[in-house]
Parts: sequence; structure tokens; C-alpha cells
Amino acid sequence: MSKKVGRWFCYLACGVMLLFGTAAFWYSTIFPDWLRAGLAVLFPVLFLACLRWNGKIRLFGCTFLMVGFWGWYLTDPPRNDRIWAGEYAIPADTQLDGHMVHVSHVRNFTYKTESDYTPSYYDADYDLDKLSGVDLVTSYWAGDAIAHVFLSFGFSDGRHLAISIETRRQKRFSYSTIAGFFHHYELFYVTADERDLIGVRTDIRKERVYLYHLQLASETERRLFLSYLTEIHSLNTHPQWYNTLTDNCTTGILQRADARWRYRLDWRVLLSGYTASLAYDLGFLDQKYDFPTLKKMSRIRRPEGARPDADYSQEIRENTLEKQEE
Repeated sequence: MSKKVGRWFCYLACGVMLLFGTAAFWYSTIFPDWLRAGLAVLFPVLFLACLRWNGKIRLFGCTFLMVGFWGWYLTDPPRNDRIWAGEYAIPADTQLDGHMVHVSHVRNFTYKTESDYTPSYYDADYDLDKLSGVDLVTSYWAGDAIAHVFLSFGFSDGRHLAISIETRRQKRFSYSTIAGFFHHYELFYVTADERDLIGVRTDIRKERVYLYHLQLASETERRLFLSYLTEIHSLNTHPQWYNTLTDNCTTGILQRADARWRYRLDWRVLLSGYTASLAYDLGFLDQKYDFPTLKKMSRIRRPEGARPDADYSQEIRENTLEKQEE
């Protein structure tokens, strides 16, 4: 029985290796594309050919392929010098001088449609002493299980800086959810005006967007903001791979917040559409209402045909039932 179990375990391991290796080559950033596609075909062919042999030949062949694959995959470096899709072409950078923060290249695109936009960036200075709150934004484009999650930092002068942890997509690739499990996207912190980052979701894509005000101590807000700023600056010289499971929009927030591992492993981290309910259970959202009521009240409601303007940040906070209840 033990030999049979061992044999099936080997079959399973080989199957997983075959699928993972094939997908890793197909979704890799290897250039040119014919080489990437060729390796995605050649790897499973050679792997299956090795399995047809017996004894030492099979052992040597499979070992050689696995060592070669993992040697490439684990040393495949993320880069900042690729030809990026327009919305990821220019990263933000940050510089801290005492209590003042200088942020360069704050994105502020104007959208006609999701793919037709006018690029625009600006530089801005933010006073850490005027940091007045942090909002959690969840945006749904299909069902309730999956959402894009990001934060927006507010200041007492009325300004807001939205920061979203996303995939940095190359211009030559279309978006793929599966690709995010492999070395396909670099990690990117979209640092933007709310008119861009939230406005494209509420007014252009017509997604269901919710805005929750986080109940955090002022020192926690400051530490969280500084953590984001440090990572934004670091990625300019030390790029990282995005990973759908370990380095995504939700895990990145928890990492920046220095959350305990038991929270990072919560099932709602993977099913990001339930991230707000996790925040509620952790006591980070208003406990005056039960969560279903709070969620209903926190949805951003925009007039038909609305477009983000200079008063967008104020308007989206007024046009929630939570604000109207006050």
C-alpha cells in the first residue's frame, strides 16, 4: 500500500510540475514571443518524453529538467525597463523631508472611455501633520466574491491621495488573471488623484464602488502612509514580482499595515470582495451599524452621465447614504 501511495504521489508531483512549468513559460516575460511560446511547448514534450523511459534515464532526465526550470524561474529578475501599458508607464516617487512629503508623478488621467484617455501627472507636497483619515475602497465589476481593493489618504486641507497596489502590465500583453500566478507582472503602486483612480471606476467603467472610512488611531494612519511611501520609493530601484496569491492588492495592504499572519491568511484575503467585512470584524469600520447596513450606506452613488471634476472627492463622500444619514 505504501508503494502505491508513493507512486501516486510521484504522479501527482510530476503532473503539478508539468502544468506549472508549462504555464510559467507561457506567461513569462521572455522575448521574443516565439521563444516564449516555443519553450512552453518544448518543456512538456521533453518532460513527458523523459517519463516514458525507465530507471536512471527517467530519473536523470526529469531531474535535469526540474533543476533547469527552477534555476531559471527563481533567478528570473523583475525589471523596470520594459515597454509598459500607458497607465503604468510612469511610476510615482516619494521624498520625505521632516513632516513634509513630496510625491512626484501623481497620476490624474482624464477618461473618455476605459481605453481612451488623456495622460496627465502632477507633483504635490503633503504635510504629515495634516493627515486626517484613511478610506478603504472596494470596487466590483462582476459578482460579490472578487473586488479590487485600495486605500485613499485624506488631509485636512481637503486633498486626497489614492494608492492602489496593482499589476504592472506590459504593452504587448493583454490582462490575464491566471498570468498573475506566475512571473508575468511586476508590482506597481498606482499613486493617483481620486478623480482618476476612483472616478474611472464609478463614472467610466460603471463598477459598484464602496467607500469605507477606516477607524484608525492617528499614529497608525501616519505609520501606514509612511509604509506606502517607503515602498513606492523602493520599487523605483528594486522592482518586485506581483503574485495573485502572495503579493496582490489585498495582501499588500495587510503587509503595509503590519497585520498579524492569522489575518493575512483569512479566506477573505483571497476572495477580496469580502475584504471590507474582514475590516469590519477587526473593528476597523464603524460599528454603529451591522455590516450589511454599513455596506449599503457606503456605496458611492453618482448621477447619470457624471464625470469626475474638481469637486469629485467631496461629491463621492456626500453621495453615500452614510454621509446622508449624518
